[in-house]
Amino acid sequence: MQKIVIDTNVIVSSLIQRNYPYFIIYELFISDKFQLCISDELMAEYYEVLSRPKFSRFQDFFIRAESILAEIESKAVKYKPAIKLELISDFDDNMILELADECNADFVITGNISDFTFPMYKQTKIVSPKDYWNNFRPE
Repeated sequence: MQKIVIDTNVIVSSLIQRNYPYFIIYELFISDKFQLCISDELMAEYYEVLSRPKFSRFQDFFIRAESILAEIESKAVKYKPAIKLELISDFDDNMILELADECNADFVITGNISDFTFPMYKQTKIVSPKDYWNNFRPE
């Protein structure tokens, strides 16, 4: 089974519109098609970002956010990264790579192409939601 780290921006996008992030979360993760890998730091970021008042303009955003966070808490596998990286100027993005390293992730799925400018980190492919959905999703 694929091990995947999902950047927070993908979770946000999955709650706003029905596009590739939505399909990844609701058609693959909810159906146990891959193993989602998390850390305490990433979960804290998920909670912090998903509770921002700016998302209140999207209908039922907070209700759906609570639901997906509960799914993540119950299904994802938690890791504690042993390394600290400073490869990317955005601290939170380094946290994603630290987790990918610890869990030997197959993929990091991110919509943040401005900070993740490289296609791989060690054994982990760094892909957009569209690229993952079109080329790597499990059947």
